[in-house]
Amino acid sequence: MAALTAGFGLRGPRREQHILEADALERVSLPVGDDGVVIGQDGEGRPAVAGLFRPTPYEVVLLGGVWTAQLIALRAAATGARVAVETGRGHLWGAVAQAAGGGQPCLTVHPLGRIGPQGATVAAPVLVVRDCGPRPARTRLSASPWQTVLTVLPYLGAGSERLLTGAQLVGVQRVSPQEAAAVAKALTLPEQEERILPSLGDGVTLWATRTDRTLTQSGPTAAEAQVLGPARRMD
Repeated sequence: MAALTAGFGLRGPRREQHILEADALERVSLPVGDDGVVIGQDGEGRPAVAGLFRPTPYEVVLLGGVWTAQLIALRAAATGARVAVETGRGHLWGAVAQAAGGGQPCLTVHPLGRIGPQGATVAAPVLVVRDCGPRPARTRLSASPWQTVLTVLPYLGAGSERLLTGAQLVGVQRVSPQEAAAVAKALTLPEQEERILPSLGDGVTLWATRTDRTLTQSGPTAAEAQVLGPARRMD
């Protein structure tokens, strides 16, 4: 019988110790940021992290392509969250649902108007993705504690500005000059940022809160690229 060490159970295998000298600590660098979902890289190549799941309702609007919404959904599922997608384009989400969670049913796809309560908790947060066109119908499934709603707008429709002004986080990808002017007015963007919106590259998103803005570049990992393909703005 293996010898017991008091308080620690069975004695494990003996390994050499790995020691880091004090003067080597300054050469160790890890990208540490807020908890959340990595939505891309900022202008300095650092991970851009969005804290999507909170004890208060959190609304996110993405004025852009479904590719970015799918990337966020995959990465949210990878953190252990459940993802429920309400969409009229179920054919675009089938492969994503199969790939998410390594075969576990953590990403479900629902027809328009057919998504029910999700029962989000602190131990089981939920991301609801509404891919319902430029003028999504109102829904009873709103943001709530630990349940974030991500609304995808392929382009600005009538009344879309109210969604932009009501969200806590807004992502804007390449839009027309007319749309850029409307977005700048809704989000009070400076003229310089309004001018760059029509020329943003694929995978580039301007993320804005009520106080901060940052440009990010989203690129898939090798595994994500097998499901989503390369970054693109148009669906």
